[in-house]
Amino acid sequence: MEKNLNEILDQSLVVIEQAADFISAEFKTISKDQIEYKGFNDLVSYVDKGAEKILVEGLQKVLPEAGILAEEGTGKQANEKYTWIIDPVDGTTNYLHGLPIFAISVALMENDQPIIGVVYEINRREVFTAILDGGAFCNDKPIHVSSAKNLGESLIATGFPYYDFGKMENYLSILHSLMKTSHGLRRLGSAAVDLVYVACGRFEGFFEYNLKPWDVAAGTLIVREAGGMVTEFEGGDNPIFGKEILASNGTIHESMIETISKHW
Repeated sequence: MEKNLNEILDQSLVVIEQAADFISAEFKTISKDQIEYKGFNDLVSYVDKGAEKILVEGLQKVLPEAGILAEEGTGKQANEKYTWIIDPVDGTTNYLHGLPIFAISVALMENDQPIIGVVYEINRREVFTAILDGGAFCNDKPIHVSSAKNLGESLIATGFPYYDFGKMENYLSILHSLMKTSHGLRRLGSAAVDLVYVACGRFEGFFEYNLKPWDVAAGTLIVREAGGMVTEFEGGDNPIFGKEILASNGTIHESMIETISKHW
């Protein structure tokens, strides 16, 4: 790789800004009769596909040797070393219902390790970025996870099951426990946003299952670079490619694992 990571990040942000402008413009005009279904409660539109095309074409120019893993299947396959992992609109259901909580999520992976992460929360124009071992930022200002010391001081984010309901009772038991031991629970509808909100201290923790790599790859790096922890529910080290993710400010991580493990 001839370019350094700062160069790649700067050039990728130009491409991501173009996609954000397209997504923002179409938000004012898209209608529900333009919704398509990839599966039960798995929505998509021409906006997802159009934004992904902008991202894939632009990012391939930034780093031609990298493969592509994108939610809507655009672009070439991932290669063995460098891969862009792209979600053009994380929070599509929000977007298509006019709820202004959604983001672009882009990560550059070296093997299975994220080395660049960008989450662009479009409505607030907040651009969260991280480079491996370089810290985390929002609109170029350093960010850090919350200093809350226990669950009793913590606001927790989650995502509700929307197509796989096999562990619904377990999930509801976790919610029941956390409702009684935290400041409260929030469900925003975008895992990428949830993760970066942990990174900047708005949430102390976030957990969800049945997510995909494009939902969490960028946010995972950003949380870690902001001083937080990201694992699977019971502490496993494969939150990007596994089916579970637990992110926190670090100090409440063991308490979150303990709470989830009792019911999972």
